[in-house]
Amino acid sequence: MNDVVVIGGGPGGVSAAVYALRAGLSVTILSKDSGALGKTELLENYYGFPEPITGEELLTRGLAQAERLGAHIVHDEIVSLAFEDSLVAVGLADRYPAKAIVLATGAQRTTPPLPGLREFEGAGVSYCAICDAFFYRGKDVAVLGAGDYALHEAADLLPVAGSVTLLTNGAPAPEHLPDGLLVDTRVVAALDGQGKLRSARFDDGGWLPIEGIFIALGVAGSDALARKLGALTENGRILVDAHMATNVPGLFAAGDCTGGLKQIVKAAHEGAVAGMEAAKFIRAQK
Repeated sequence: MNDVVVIGGGPGGVSAAVYALRAGLSVTILSKDSGALGKTELLENYYGFPEPITGEELLTRGLAQAERLGAHIVHDEIVSLAFEDSLVAVGLADRYPAKAIVLATGAQRTTPPLPGLREFEGAGVSYCAICDAFFYRGKDVAVLGAGDYALHEAADLLPVAGSVTLLTNGAPAPEHLPDGLLVDTRVVAALDGQGKLRSARFDDGGWLPIEGIFIALGVAGSDALARKLGALTENGRILVDAHMATNVPGLFAAGDCTGGLKQIVKAAHEGAVAGMEAAKFIRAQK
């Protein structure tokens, strides 16, 4: 078991890893891709670089620094968090138990512009299958998404719901569907109902009667992962205290996912705090 698992290989995650490593802890960094920073062409406002640097190069240097200090870097997509004998990050390739976890995968920057989505949040629209599946026992529900994260959410719902339909929103149906999962590839135009969600309406005029829909587009962001352990979130950001700790013991967060200024310098600062506080938390358990 690792002392610390860091989810995210950007400035927040790497800074957390570096400070945890320097505190003598074992650290694994889990990263799927280069994220938003990797798409940044040039950075000119970060301390210590007299010449502009690309986002991809900064990410590469950061991971190399963490690896030199002893971090184990794994490329995997994390789809859930769980608590067994310890905290566990659940990936597509493996499971990663840890004494403490730092969430630093950035913020979800896109929400589908779907009429009815905000209206029915808490009244049929959910963002966490493992959190809310119980409320849909025997009911017809849907999952909006077409990737591995959407399939994972659907798998959590299948043993509980009356029926589960994967709404790919125009994307091709994924391969290797779990038994019992229905698929509809039409584009979703709106969510309808009176006070509570009753159906998904498609752009061809058709509709699907459902009482719940679980949003799982792309990959799971930090806030979605946090909710799976019962961590408090608000307006898409994870709520943390001054020590970057969530309300769940051993779970910390840093960077864009905590809200506020979306800048590298802020993510690096919060990551440093999270790494040091994770070390204090682990030592206090001994």
